[in-house]
Amino acid sequence: MAKKEYGQICDYIIKISPYIRFVGVIDKNGKLLAYNRREGLKPLLDTKNTSYQFSHIAIKSELESYFDEQLGETEFAWEERKKVQTISFALDRTRVWVSIDKKVVRSEILRIADACLPIVKRYS
Repeated sequence: MAKKEYGQICDYIIKISPYIRFVGVIDKNGKLLAYNRREGLKPLLDTKNTSYQFSHIAIKSELESYFDEQLGETEFAWEERKKVQTISFALDRTRVWVSIDKKVVRSEILRIADACLPIVKRYS
């Protein structure tokens, strides 16, 4: 897939909700291929820890793939933390990672996930 298409995915997803903080496409090695960040927000992670987070996502994705044959492929994973919520989506050998404001009600998180799935599937 071309870098332009990764950028389009980020652009489409960031527009789904004003509660989305960041959207990034991360390759199997943890490299950020494209991203979009909501304007006016300060990142929660510094550069070094952002790199570690993306590496963690890549490793976790690789480990999850071992169970795809028995359980089916991961459609999305939702993680709730004290300061932010994240959803990640499988996109071939890459991941689409979305961070969302913490104070969003769970029904909005599910609405965001449901709106992201067709976008991700279109590019899969």
